[in-house]
Amino acid sequence: MTPPDLRGFHGIDIGGSKIELVAFDAQMGEVHRERIATPGHDFQEFVQAIAAIVRRADAVLGAAAPVGIGLPGVVDSLTGRQLSSNVPALNGRLVTPALEEALHRPVVIGNDCQCFALSEAQGGAADGLPTMFGAILGTGAGGGYCSRGRLHRGFNGVAGEWGHWAAPAHLLSLYKLPVIACPCGRAGCMERYVSGPGMSMLHRHFGGDGAAPMVVAARANTGDAIAAKTLSAHLDLLAHAMSSLVLALDPHAIVLGGGLSQLPHLYKQLPEAIKRHLFAGAQVPPILPPRFGDAGGARGAALLVHQHLKMSAP
Repeated sequence: MTPPDLRGFHGIDIGGSKIELVAFDAQMGEVHRERIATPGHDFQEFVQAIAAIVRRADAVLGAAAPVGIGLPGVVDSLTGRQLSSNVPALNGRLVTPALEEALHRPVVIGNDCQCFALSEAQGGAADGLPTMFGAILGTGAGGGYCSRGRLHRGFNGVAGEWGHWAAPAHLLSLYKLPVIACPCGRAGCMERYVSGPGMSMLHRHFGGDGAAPMVVAARANTGDAIAAKTLSAHLDLLAHAMSSLVLALDPHAIVLGGGLSQLPHLYKQLPEAIKRHLFAGAQVPPILPPRFGDAGGARGAALLVHQHLKMSAP
């Protein structure tokens, strides 16, 4: 492997349907962006697609830049194999070594939620704060914790996976909610209730049609009782999870990401709802919208490889 060319960095955000690469110069200014479809079922085709999109970005940047990748799922800390990815071709594979061999340069893979947090900690909504937590609320629920602009991944690389905390029994009982199986192999995980699909599930549970979150919110604004009950229960469950984050990490800000971060009522009502789940004297940190939105994943991936190279430098 050749030494990294630090005249720039490539950040790649990988999802089940699309791959987005954003190339940045050494000052993290965007110079190139490209999206392609994700080859989801053939590993060699996936590696070749990454190699091709990176070569095109190299040509624009004028440098064979190191590559950071944001990817759903986790890497097994013992074997290095990818787990729980929404790209079937990657599950059980040694993705990082395969890409480093194809690209002849350093490749660092991180969880996409952690990349979001890192992007918002450096130049984003929480820029300059001593600590922050980025909480994703989309098709799932996850996040990342940053201190002084640096992402902390933890022993297993899963720090910030609050979506797989257990939903509290007293709230499941209060709203007569079932204990729902989670794809992670456990049951009753918080993301089954507070993610986008979770909100739709709540709407069905209370007698609605399982509408998408934006539709539920719009109906609640017109006085729809079932939609209003859905938002109230969702807010209570989410507030409990965020209060646990405050007690565990005490971040100076929580930045929301994912599709549900576009719901205005969260920024108005969530702080007071969190406070109800905290003991007296504990204050709720600012709840902030993301600065980079959909661009955060690729930007955070580029920052992740930059952080990795900086930490590993002699």
